[in-house]
Amino acid sequence: MHRHKIILNPQSGKGATGKRIPEIQQALNELGLNYNLTLTERPWHAAELAREAIVDGYDVIVAVGGDGTVNEIVNGILSCQDKNIGDAVLGVLPVGRGNDFCFATGIPLDFKAACQSLAAGHLRTVDAGRISCEENSMVRYFGNGVGIGFDAVVSRVANQAKLSGFLSYLIAALQTMYIYYQAPEMQIELSNETIRQRSLMVSIMNGRRAGGGFLMAPHSDPGDGVFDLCIARNISKAGILLLIPRFMNGTQEGHPAIQFRKDTRVTVRAMDGLLPVHVDGEVLSADVKDLLVEILPGRLKVISDES
Repeated sequence: MHRHKIILNPQSGKGATGKRIPEIQQALNELGLNYNLTLTERPWHAAELAREAIVDGYDVIVAVGGDGTVNEIVNGILSCQDKNIGDAVLGVLPVGRGNDFCFATGIPLDFKAACQSLAAGHLRTVDAGRISCEENSMVRYFGNGVGIGFDAVVSRVANQAKLSGFLSYLIAALQTMYIYYQAPEMQIELSNETIRQRSLMVSIMNGRRAGGGFLMAPHSDPGDGVFDLCIARNISKAGILLLIPRFMNGTQEGHPAIQFRKDTRVTVRAMDGLLPVHVDGEVLSADVKDLLVEILPGRLKVISDES
């Protein structure tokens, strides 16, 4: 019988997840799962708990929260893999704000359906990503995507808002138009191409969606071994406003300011200014000059309704 380590972030969803603990425990008990539940107490505690759970022999680690909680557990699992400490299957009960990783990987977004999926235990193998920055020796893993530029600022503004869910990201996107509208010159190095231009945004996606409703890479497949890139050239504030609905509908392809690419390794350099960056919706840095993003094919085993 599988041993499930449930890692619950009580601050997820602006604190709403902590209020649902009795409901969550009741649902898990009704399913008859063999589990141990631990609450996170601070940032990056979920990553620590995931590593400890792998050492203790848990074979399924379940994130109860949003994309930030999932990201920490992904980092815990993949860091154990890299150090040959062990491995575990990832499960998610989505009770956070965006739940974009679940959207990408076929984990039900409805809580009760996600519980049933967790109990069924069907596995899917998906890719992950690694982002590194030589200037500050930073290395992070991710499951859904990296955003550089405009969407990183949107994440920062949304994280500071009192609202939750997609509405917080939509309002943040509108606010960001007046904060971040002078795109820096970037050099984007791909396997067979170098793009140098003023870029408002570079999204490097393993999944399809960011911000709970913006389809950055509508056709992305998290198991195909490549990233889907969406690159936006510098455009006016009015142009940004007109593009927002197209990103919500996934119809930005064909717009003259938008470029799509696929690749396994991407380097992004700021030729002037600095690069704000988010990883799976969590702000990584506001002052990076040089980033390397690499695909890690088939590195995550996920409990999902999709094969």
